[in-house]
Amino acid sequence: MEDSEESGRTLGGIDFPAIPEVDGAPYPGQPPYTRGIHSTMYRSRRWTMRQYAGFSTAEATNQRFKLLLSEGQKGLSVAFDLPTQLGLDSDASLSYGEVGKVGVAIDSIDDMRRLFDGIDLSEVSTSMTINAPASILFALYVAVAEEKGVTPEQLRGTIQNDVLKEYIARGLYVFPPEPSLRLATDVMRWCAKNAPAWNTISISGYHIREAGSTAIEEVAFTLANALQYADSAISAGLDIDEFAPRMSFFFGCHNDFFEEIAKFRAARTLWHDLVQERYNPKDPRSARLRFHTQTAGVTLTAQQPMNNVVRVAYQAMAAVLGGTQSLHTNAYDEALGLPTEDSVTIALRTQQILSEETGVPEVVDPLAGSVHIEHLTGEIVKGARKKIEEILDSGGAMEAIKRGDPQRAIHESAWSQLTDIESGTRRIIGVNHAEDDAPITDAGQSIDPVLVEAQLTRIDEHRKKRDHDIVASRLESLRAACESDDDLFPHILDSVRNGATVGEVMDIMRDVFGTWRAPSGI
Repeated sequence: MEDSEESGRTLGGIDFPAIPEVDGAPYPGQPPYTRGIHSTMYRSRRWTMRQYAGFSTAEATNQRFKLLLSEGQKGLSVAFDLPTQLGLDSDASLSYGEVGKVGVAIDSIDDMRRLFDGIDLSEVSTSMTINAPASILFALYVAVAEEKGVTPEQLRGTIQNDVLKEYIARGLYVFPPEPSLRLATDVMRWCAKNAPAWNTISISGYHIREAGSTAIEEVAFTLANALQYADSAISAGLDIDEFAPRMSFFFGCHNDFFEEIAKFRAARTLWHDLVQERYNPKDPRSARLRFHTQTAGVTLTAQQPMNNVVRVAYQAMAAVLGGTQSLHTNAYDEALGLPTEDSVTIALRTQQILSEETGVPEVVDPLAGSVHIEHLTGEIVKGARKKIEEILDSGGAMEAIKRGDPQRAIHESAWSQLTDIESGTRRIIGVNHAEDDAPITDAGQSIDPVLVEAQLTRIDEHRKKRDHDIVASRLESLRAACESDDDLFPHILDSVRNGATVGEVMDIMRDVFGTWRAPSGI
């Protein structure tokens, strides 16, 4: 391909305009960013290939990270185990049977040191999928980076920090909504002053979609949650331009190829319009929707698992045609268990082939002007805006969550999809169509119980070697901050620097803030 920004050339030698003109439509990089947030998109810089990884111990995950980096991955994405996601130490009674099962166990600064051993945090961008204890895991990352001589100003990456969708779709929340929003906002405030290149929150539509929502609901509930975070930050004294440029988004990509492309274009358009209307920012970056995409885990099948390679490839192409900034491609065996080294390599190769062999990245928004794409984009904008306005008119996202409104809508959509699959109306190859009698033999990767025991030993050793008086003092300071209006993140950072565990920090906040159960019972 030619390097020119104006034109490209197919492998067969046909020249073409690199940025197709569409009558009446702004160019890519121009508001409302329907066609992409950058003028030349992937012609100037490819999306970040950010494969999600994490299992058993920090050492094992560290080796997986190094494998992915050696194979050409440019960004890391950390999957935490269930106890860590709930702010429980590995030796807590509720952690039994779940340590290291769906991600890596991180209990203390020692674990975070092992997780990033031999990895230059000034050179790699890191995404951490963590929510209720997001501030604690980010504090551990900051502390380890500083030990390596990397300042907060040098850090690049994303902390999900999106607890509202946990109430809606995933259930991995701990505190009531108000203190959860306080914690999220405190991270946003601290990063605005200390870590300006860090994405302080990644508002997730992915989990909403995985729970059964439609594409329109995914956009609507995600952006409504984002507006709630923005309102909370402004109420806490931040200006829209202090935090909005570092807000990012996270969407799923499903099998309806054109609908998914249109969904991404619609989300950018709608976010720009909503931010302009509500907050009138001076910095244009405040209204640019940047997003990560993960191919749809819920579409993977245990039956005929190699079919998932094809599904993931189509979904990845839709995400790129839709203008994603980073991408995770699922491994074909994830419906069976933790992905193996071979399957994650194929998943990464899927992105690399898309980037280097298909010619797709050489054209900016190539489907712009398509009657079908433009129609779908407009319909998603219209449908999502209507739902968002209903949420805002009824008091905003947090009040809607307390009533159970989005939860109810997702349950109804999920039930509709399930009945369509069970009746055969929606065909799933290998499940209700084109079936075979071949047994499911690939069980994926499993966790060695010896590694779990090693994790329990390590947390015990960590507690024995630390200064107990200092830890107790720092935790009491955190408690006092929780009971006042102080910013919490500096106290959390001070606690974990001095050896407090994730569970100990969470226990303080549980004592002060209490816990909560959503109306849906999730």
